[in-house]
Amino acid sequence: MLAPKDFLDALSGTASRLFSGDNPLPKSEIESQFKALLQSGFSKLDLVSREEFDSQMVVLARTRARLESLEAKVAELEAKLNPPAE
Repeated sequence: MLAPKDFLDALSGTASRLFSGDNPLPKSEIESQFKALLQSGFSKLDLVSREEFDSQMVVLARTRARLESLEAKVAELEAKLNPPAE
């Protein structure tokens, strides 16, 4: 996995090389090389797709709801086992 700072440094260095020079590249060539650079960099980072992120958020929401329900049941059972002394 590439550290974010290293990724940004590599991106910056490559972008500098793309945009400098005696013989400037056509816009389409710069875009194509820049896109390839980004894809290469992103593949080295520990990223998940938006689809995977969204599905995990749904699982987390369900888990939290279930946990809250179980906590309420435990509290109810504890209250039945240990009624308040009057």
